[in-house]
Amino acid sequence: MKKALVTMMLLAVCVLALTGCGKKKEKLKLFLPGEYLGEDVISDFEKEFNCEVIVENFDSNEAMYTKLQAGDKYDVLIPSDYTIERLMKEDYLQKLDKDAITNIGNLADEVKNLSFDPNNDYSIPYFWGTVGIVYNKDNVDYADLEAEGFGIFKDPKYKGRVYMYDSARDGFMIALKQLGYSCNTENEDEIMEAYNWLIEMNKATQPIYVTDEVIDNMKAGRKDLAIVYSGDATDILSETPNMGYFTPSCGTNVWYDSMVIPKNAENPSLANKFINFMLNYDQCLDGSTTVGYASPNKTVLAELSAEDGEFGDNEAYLPHIQEKDEIFHDNEVIRKKLNELWIKVVATQ
Repeated sequence: MKKALVTMMLLAVCVLALTGCGKKKEKLKLFLPGEYLGEDVISDFEKEFNCEVIVENFDSNEAMYTKLQAGDKYDVLIPSDYTIERLMKEDYLQKLDKDAITNIGNLADEVKNLSFDPNNDYSIPYFWGTVGIVYNKDNVDYADLEAEGFGIFKDPKYKGRVYMYDSARDGFMIALKQLGYSCNTENEDEIMEAYNWLIEMNKATQPIYVTDEVIDNMKAGRKDLAIVYSGDATDILSETPNMGYFTPSCGTNVWYDSMVIPKNAENPSLANKFINFMLNYDQCLDGSTTVGYASPNKTVLAELSAEDGEFGDNEAYLPHIQEKDEIFHDNEVIRKKLNELWIKVVATQ
């Protein structure tokens, strides 16, 4: 009798222990560029959905693609437009669950139904912006910017006072747009003309090639001109009032980084919930104010860019799309060609 009682008590303790443990938390694996999250969005999502979010960062779309190609599994990726186009073509993505993404109506019209994913079947915008010129208002003549556009980077007046972003795609975009060509051109003569333009730029102004360090360097006023992504420019302008942001009428790249779900995602249900969550007002406000890039949420975008908004006097925050601006498109032949030529460009600085 005592034995039976002890056994029953032990069973009861085991049941209670198992009940106390509860279910294992779901996990969401997120892969995105570094420093691209609001301060509280991950902790807020984990609390609301009783889950664990694992965050990994990549430093380029190409590095992200390589990991995906190798079979690494993530639930949500945040790549750029041209890479999403490639992932769609190569069947790496699954369609979004539109029934779960009820906040899609929060999107601004400017970020809906883009050319690389016309019905937002595979992607939902996360941040968007332009590539432009950050300049020191005290030392750079605005009339030069208006007259020369990206050609100011070849103006000998600014020799030794220039940062160029170390990116084949962006560097060739600048040269091609200045020459009046599409940044997606497949014409070899136009590409070679752009290559020669960049070589001439090196001789004329001797630019220093940089990446993310351009932010702190421009805040410190070490150079007077730099090619910068608009969100980074927002950060620079916020802290240094003597800096301005300019996009030439010849056109530039307008880009869209968007949330997608890979086909091999292990938790697509939670991934769709995360995408929907990230379109909420609070999460979009947190992300945009923390990072400085334009929000896809129409209310947040309007609020932050309003005259009395946090970025109301910051000309880099709200993208002003011009007639000749372009989205990058995926083209493997062009990508390889530009990368090969860019190595030579940087070597001749």
